[in-house]
Amino acid sequence: MAFDYDLVVIGGGSGGVRAARMAATYGARVLLAEEYRLGGTCVIRGCVPKKLFVYASRFKDMFEVAPAYGWQTDARFDWRTLLENKDREIARLEGIYGSLLDNAGVTVKAERALVTGPNAVRLVSSGEEVSAERILIATGGRPSLPEIEGIELGISSNEAFHLEELPEAICVVGGGYIAVEFASIFAGLGVKTTLAYRGEQILRGFDQDIREMVTEGMAQRGIEIKLNLHPAALRKTPSGAIEVTCEDGSRSEYGAVMFATGRRPNVEGLGLQAVGVDLALDGSIRVNDRSQSNVPSIYAVGDVTGRAQLTPVAIREGAAFAETEFNSNPTTVDHSIIPTAVFSEPEVGTVGMTEEEASKAYDEVNVYMSRFRPMINTLTDRPEKMLLKLITRAGDEKVLGVHIVGPGAGEMIQLAGIPVTMGATKADFDRTIAVHPTAAEELVTLKQPTHKVVNGLRQ
Repeated sequence: MAFDYDLVVIGGGSGGVRAARMAATYGARVLLAEEYRLGGTCVIRGCVPKKLFVYASRFKDMFEVAPAYGWQTDARFDWRTLLENKDREIARLEGIYGSLLDNAGVTVKAERALVTGPNAVRLVSSGEEVSAERILIATGGRPSLPEIEGIELGISSNEAFHLEELPEAICVVGGGYIAVEFASIFAGLGVKTTLAYRGEQILRGFDQDIREMVTEGMAQRGIEIKLNLHPAALRKTPSGAIEVTCEDGSRSEYGAVMFATGRRPNVEGLGLQAVGVDLALDGSIRVNDRSQSNVPSIYAVGDVTGRAQLTPVAIREGAAFAETEFNSNPTTVDHSIIPTAVFSEPEVGTVGMTEEEASKAYDEVNVYMSRFRPMINTLTDRPEKMLLKLITRAGDEKVLGVHIVGPGAGEMIQLAGIPVTMGATKADFDRTIAVHPTAAEELVTLKQPTHKVVNGLRQ
């Protein structure tokens, strides 16, 4: 059967763009449909603008330590300037994505696309029907908001990037990395910030020492962290504030309420169920290690698959798909070890197993930890500390996990991720000469275990 295209990609985010570009480079006839803007969540309303906001929020800390180094500052923050410069950069990146696709020979359609058959796609605005040998779903995810009274008064991370003005006070609801990052951003920009989380500790799934260190560091920066709290309703007060009523009956007023309570796959209205694509309970597309769904001609990469909601993972999955299907080079992605960072304040970098995971997987593990004040604070009275933690398997001392809290943690963990992925041992770390004076040198100068975990118990 002759098809209009070898590949139709639905979704112009990082994973979809990478797959489309590479497939076209290998000679495939590719159409990419994106109904919003090229770049997806990461570029348009995710990683990139968030990191720009993080940079902006951290100047406050620098101004506070500046006098100890002889600098006198008179700084004022202008929210509108940040928004305008952020929007300009996002538009520049979006243009680059478009140029890359165009140069690769990909046909781009700026409209919504629906799957109407195993090899058929309809472009909604134009009504055009196209056929494709393969269809790749790369539609990502979107914020998931709780179903509570007055939820329309709240915002998500999407709207947080476009606030007309900063509120005097904000409540960020959630305890994951998005909630923690935005709470740190708002606090750094001078907003009175409350973080409300339904659980007993923020950053579920992270190493316990990391969770405690971040909680302590955020509190030191003036963020009020309320745990075991369940918002039940929002209402607008006569003064224009938003009143949050919680399940325990408590009430508080804020200028804005942001919900960072998870994300869900963008699958609604795509026609996937009608053509028999198997979806998980959370709506994510079930795929095999080749990103292929149960319908052989339909594939999916990125957040929409529910495997790992991280941009680099989506890019790697998109590349592996193109290599496998259009370059005769079968390629899979190893999701077992994924370095990641949380751009909170303090910052987090982590790769590999947590202490809890390691203690469940092995009878005995060694834990090396170092806590110290970052050097930049030593001329001041700032109390914040850094944490570096190395987890090894007893016996051969294979490094199972590395966890860092403090300045530059994200940059450090990218490099630490290489030896961990390679299966390095503590001896490999030890024979590496330290770079002094740096915080990262602690990773190669840890001598004795801080403690052991034997049969699940700390000793």
